[in-house]
Amino acid sequence: MRYVTIKDIAAELGISKSTVSRALNGDTNNVSRETLKKIVDVADRLGYRRNEMAVNLRSKSNHMIGIVVPEITTPFSMSFITVVQQHLHALGYGVSIAFSDEDPRIERANLDMLNKARVDGFIISTCHTSANLDVYESFLRRRIPLVFFDRTIPSLDVPCVKSNDYIKSFFLVENLIYNGKRKILHLAGPDHIQNALERRQGWNEALEKFHLPHSAEYVIPCGVGLEDGAKAIDTALAGGLEFDSVFCFTETQALGAKRCLQEHNRRIPADVAICCMSGTVLSTLVYPQITSVEQQVDAMASTAVDLLMEKIEDFTCPNRSIVLDSKIVRRASTEG
Repeated sequence: MRYVTIKDIAAELGISKSTVSRALNGDTNNVSRETLKKIVDVADRLGYRRNEMAVNLRSKSNHMIGIVVPEITTPFSMSFITVVQQHLHALGYGVSIAFSDEDPRIERANLDMLNKARVDGFIISTCHTSANLDVYESFLRRRIPLVFFDRTIPSLDVPCVKSNDYIKSFFLVENLIYNGKRKILHLAGPDHIQNALERRQGWNEALEKFHLPHSAEYVIPCGVGLEDGAKAIDTALAGGLEFDSVFCFTETQALGAKRCLQEHNRRIPADVAICCMSGTVLSTLVYPQITSVEQQVDAMASTAVDLLMEKIEDFTCPNRSIVLDSKIVRRASTEG
């Protein structure tokens, strides 16, 4: 299949290519209305389609934004992407979406792919705080705007929007203590994820406040998925660790932990209470429903777009860091 070009239209009418180009770009100052109409009519008849790639190369803008997320398992990521896409489309931008599957090597490949596609900026939730730092720094040196959301990189001076993970994890663990729990197991996220450290700090300081034990054996580092949560509970039970509640880094961890506890005939919450951060509708689709901290996904998405547009319009503008409040939703997994 051969595409119709400006050269074809010019040959059909016996005029210059520059005149055709001006007309198709709406230049009524240098092209008469009569000529413009003839050019448009011929372009329609021949089936001419504007070459957006060439236009973008000339304008040095693709009007495309790269969105990179660590997972697409939970409704959080998909809801965030949906809202970002709505806002960007309203501003005349398209989106290109990639997910790292919690693997910094895949994240690096995705960043390289989107960079080669000449996106105008990135909105990122990173899977590792240091593995791809050199890539992000190279983007900044070339004045490519970056905005981080949810999972951020503290060592980079870039705009970001996140939830108040430390304080809400503190209050969530405090709620367990008020409900009589004293041996609180923490399924921790990997140390290379910034908000995993913040959530662990909240667990630690809540226990310190009430002078409860918070020894290393009550922290089980694990991945963020369903099977990671299940394996962590298996490890704790096999080791004879006594615990009356579980505080999980992620919702998917909690779902796996809950399944494993029930397979071992542990009643929830009578024997073991369970709660998590990053709750979504998934926490309501099981029995008993899981107490969780839910983030303001829509507000996070719209804020991320606002921050990115600021940097696209003026890369030298101050970098803003926005912390959004999140909500503890108490459900039957801790309240029985």
